[in-house]
Amino acid sequence: MITGTTLRGVFPAIITPFTDDDKVDLKGLERIADYLIQNGIHAIMATGGTGEFCHLLREEKRDVIAALSSCSAGRVPIIAGTSACSTREAVILSQDAEAAGAAAVIATPPYYFKLPEQAIIDHYKQIAREISIPLVVYNNPLYTGNELSPDAIVHLMSVNNIIGLKQSNSDMGQLVDILRLAPAGRSICTGIDSQFYPALSIGAVGIYSTAAAVIPAQMVELYTLFQDGKHAEARDLHMKLQRLNTYFEYDPGYVAPCKEALRLLGLPAGPVRAPLPELSDSERTLIREALEQLGLL
Repeated sequence: MITGTTLRGVFPAIITPFTDDDKVDLKGLERIADYLIQNGIHAIMATGGTGEFCHLLREEKRDVIAALSSCSAGRVPIIAGTSACSTREAVILSQDAEAAGAAAVIATPPYYFKLPEQAIIDHYKQIAREISIPLVVYNNPLYTGNELSPDAIVHLMSVNNIIGLKQSNSDMGQLVDILRLAPAGRSICTGIDSQFYPALSIGAVGIYSTAAAVIPAQMVELYTLFQDGKHAEARDLHMKLQRLNTYFEYDPGYVAPCKEALRLLGLPAGPVRAPLPELSDSERTLIREALEQLGLL
């Protein structure tokens, strides 16, 4: 079982590929997973935002996690996204993921309704009680509308069966406070690609990364350089990757750029699922140019 001390490194947020008739492409998913694993990543996060979790049916989520768990064959752990509006659904999805072979689950706070922080804390505690695999807290206030304060996150890090954090908050000061106050033995990671090197520099132990779903070797190289104490080289590589990273954050929306980049690299990403829009021709050109600048095309 993975723990807060062993969960560290580069964790790509894998896409969910679809066929032209809007079915989940499980064979394509396995091919992308093999590509990621062969390039040295340390775990795979599935059915998250990059994986279009909110566009997937319950049975599709189960199929994705089962396919990845089988494909990974113990090579890397699968961390299943189980975010939901209600605690009941989040528990059910987490139990589904455990039955499908996930090594851990990761969940945002509930979204849509504005919630008091104690309700969000109770939500996580209930999920943690109802599963036997570990739970990772995913703080993403821009998308959920419900932000967890550093104090609330630190409290959750002491809860039995909660082993870590994906912090997708542009305020690096909050990440500093969490790292300063969280108990030892927790996997505190950033979820923002443009924060990767800065986050490592203040003590984060890894990243849940959309960029790593496209350029896994380069993101693993950055992590390895940092771990080897080659900080100037790691910083330089971070700066080199930043142009591509900008397309995997918030504008024009990170899923379609990720799928377009994978398509350009010859991988079976397929279309986004409606109502997400496809990219414009000018946006496709920018992504191609960013990949060419990295010598990948």
